[in-house]
Amino acid sequence: MNQLVPRTIRMQASDNVAIVANDGGLPAGTILADGLVLVEGVPQGHKVALVDLLDNDPVIRYGVVIGYANGAIPRGSWISEKVLHMPAARSLDNLPIGTHAVTDFPPLEGFTFEGYRNADGSVGTRNLLAITSTVQCVSGVIEYAVKRIRDELLPRYPNVDDVVSLEHIYGCGVAIDAPGAEIPIRTIRNLSKNPNFGDDVMVVSLGCEKLPPTRLFPAGSIPIGSAQPSVVTLQDQQHVGFMSMIDNLMATAERHLQKLNARRRETCPASSLVVGVQCGGSDAFSGVTANPAVGYATDLIVRAGGTVMFSETTEVRDGIDQLTARAATPEIAQAMVREMQWYDDYLVRGGVDRSANTTPGNKKGGLSNIVEKAMGSIVKSGSTAITGVLSPGDKLAQKGLIYAATPASDFICGTLQMAAGMNVHIFTTGRGTPYGLAAVPVIKMATRSDLARRWHDLMDVDAGRIATGEASIEDVGWELFRLILDVASGRRTWAEQWKLHNSLALFNPAPVT
Repeated sequence: MNQLVPRTIRMQASDNVAIVANDGGLPAGTILADGLVLVEGVPQGHKVALVDLLDNDPVIRYGVVIGYANGAIPRGSWISEKVLHMPAARSLDNLPIGTHAVTDFPPLEGFTFEGYRNADGSVGTRNLLAITSTVQCVSGVIEYAVKRIRDELLPRYPNVDDVVSLEHIYGCGVAIDAPGAEIPIRTIRNLSKNPNFGDDVMVVSLGCEKLPPTRLFPAGSIPIGSAQPSVVTLQDQQHVGFMSMIDNLMATAERHLQKLNARRRETCPASSLVVGVQCGGSDAFSGVTANPAVGYATDLIVRAGGTVMFSETTEVRDGIDQLTARAATPEIAQAMVREMQWYDDYLVRGGVDRSANTTPGNKKGGLSNIVEKAMGSIVKSGSTAITGVLSPGDKLAQKGLIYAATPASDFICGTLQMAAGMNVHIFTTGRGTPYGLAAVPVIKMATRSDLARRWHDLMDVDAGRIATGEASIEDVGWELFRLILDVASGRRTWAEQWKLHNSLALFNPAPVT
């Protein structure tokens, strides 16, 4: 971007602030295109007052009041989080229900990818051996076995992409029958049935845990036509010494590898895509570049008959009225309200308020508070009707645009979307994060071109071109859609090439013991 030409971005005509687009920000005395003179330096992504504001005047961005002035603010001033106070959270009563006229797009036909068909009708984008555990006590043994499987067995089975451990810190030392305990249990169960694992479940148990394999996979939990789980229990009498455990795990893994190696990619319609979208390390450009482009791609996937999950209850709570207005039915709207009410109650129990969400990095990137952050987050959902709501840990049973309720934590959100059946993950970032998942390909989008240049071998898409005028939201949206099809067909993302992945993180509202 040409530093000699001051650039600001105003999202809507009703906004009384704009953000500075120039790399490095703009110094005091800079004259903007409309003649406005900056009375102080404003960092990149941060807001400048376009009008004189009096004490308690509303500050408007995205056409929404994101805060109120703490005292008089002259036009041309830098508006940071320090000079604002947040508005009250939107009441969950009397929300608009299905009142927003969503665009009735024509179907998008003819788009396909090469995927792995499963007996339950789902389609994998990778061909992986997954090893599930019932309790954290066995994690070290699995880790040792996985290394040997990769080194000694995997080279014999070239059609299998990798072996992954679905590690977690659950299964014992918890109140297994407490209210809320069903969430981590069903999450582990449904993680094991992700489409990328080919209807093949391998389980490692200790033998004395509160979550035995029979409870993790009760009768009827495995779809008809899918193989029943194979279980290795470390406390079984047959195991004499550590290496006998490893030998049993290796032999069991090889039987699974033989089955997986017979799988081949087939041409599948784009309607088989199950895409999870998420943002992390957000900044003020998230809602300007990357997230709107994701929203455009979301509309394309839904038009093609596919499924997109958007999430992060803690970050969309302040936009609940915009979401219920797009609900396909009153029942869907009420389900979203139920998830938001759970979050409100959770904050009360914890003795905190929603201002705890924004991070130092968010604020350094220009986001003053959770209201502003929410407005930039929800645009990932595009513009179609919301056709379903998924509670944490549940598995998808329908197509379309789905609100999958998760916390905003990158790792918990990714884990829950994976349990829901996600086969491709989209992750946008403004500050930068090397986030990845071992079991699902993650496409990472930079909100700024500066980040895309510096992290050129970590970011798959540079959405910052939207801010510079080099590309439109539609351009980047189509680019992302085509990249999703390529990645679903086997193209490796940067995170996959570097084998970067974060540990899975369960959402457990139940008490520990």
